Amino acid sequence: MKAICWQGKKDLRCEEVPDPIIQDPKDAIVRVTSTCICGSDLHLMNGFVPTMCVGDVMGHEPMGEVVEVGAEARAKGLKVGDRVVVPFQMICGECEQCRAGNYSVCQVTNRNADLAKAFFGDTTAGLFGYSHITGGYAGGQAEYMRVPFAATTVVKVPKGGADEKYLFLSDILPTGWQAAKFCDIQPTDTVAVWGCGPVGLFTIQSALVQGSRRVIAIDDVPERLRMAASLGAEVLDRSQAKVIPTLKEMTGGHGPEKCIDAVGLEAHGPTPVLELVDRVQTALKLETERPIALREAIMACKAGGIVSIPGVYGGLSNMIPMGAAMNKGLTLRTGQTHVKRWADDLLRRIDEGEIDPTFVVTHTVPLGRGPEMYKTFRDKKDGCVKVVLKP
Repeated sequence: MKAICWQGKKDLRCEEVPDPIIQDPKDAIVRVTSTCICGSDLHLMNGFVPTMCVGDVMGHEPMGEVVEVGAEARAKGLKVGDRVVVPFQMICGECEQCRAGNYSVCQVTNRNADLAKAFFGDTTAGLFGYSHITGGYAGGQAEYMRVPFAATTVVKVPKGGADEKYLFLSDILPTGWQAAKFCDIQPTDTVAVWGCGPVGLFTIQSALVQGSRRVIAIDDVPERLRMAASLGAEVLDRSQAKVIPTLKEMTGGHGPEKCIDAVGLEAHGPTPVLELVDRVQTALKLETERPIALREAIMACKAGGIVSIPGVYGGLSNMIPMGAAMNKGLTLRTGQTHVKRWADDLLRRIDEGEIDPTFVVTHTVPLGRGPEMYKTFRDKKDGCVKVVLKP
């Protein structure tokens, strides 16, 4: 079969790889009908996430049709022909964390748990296509994929309707929803969102659905700002204004009650000099990322507020203003998304027409064009916001 494979930093190729097979009774094989390029995939492409190996299959936002089922998965109700979304994390459904709904830190599914503990201090869930620190599982940018712990992991969706109606339940829609949920939004709140990429856009949509009085969207890409405005957000073009003082002016001098960093570790700085400092520090291994949006969110947030962090971070960040966070009494909430915690509610909202996720798609191309589209997405060319690949 064909799959997008990591061959080194900034080197992705569509290659022939062996078809997946059932390896465990809990497994299923899914024929992938649609899959996506995620912003966090760019972190792998650009070398910010450790423990990638040559030949690793990329991708963690797929959906498709079940074509083979292991005995235990079948006994739990999964069957050939089911149409399913495959969340980016696999879950056992039985461990302490799964029982608590903390699915992204399932204690069972990461087969490289010791490696995760060495990096993070405890294990996290196994993730598809996201390095060996999260299990080294083949991803979903492929014609077929093996899904371990299939019956507890997949989300069954209706047979009818375009893939794009349900596809983003794999990651970015629940990620935006959780980012807003973590803010405990009140009807009087102003929510500021850094980043209007796909996660940021779903965060904006989610904050408005959850009842925020105002949402301010921060970015410098015209196409993304237009999308944010079409959702009902006020837009702040960071290329035309200084973010923190402008937010203060827009919110009576104190800042937004809730701030969301939907950018993560490859943020761009407010000035070339400040961004250069982070780039130098990452080159010297003094830090592993550029936490520019996070710094701004902490400094901008109103005292007593919440900073929610759906943006991905991988290692060590310097110059985080913990003094501001502590003295202003801020609450910081973060984590990989607990997809299954939100999936049923979001599926209902999609089917009832309250949420339409399809607006985010700008490019739909064959799987073989994946490496090319990674670069288009990374460079924000051709109005690219979200790429759907069709195997």
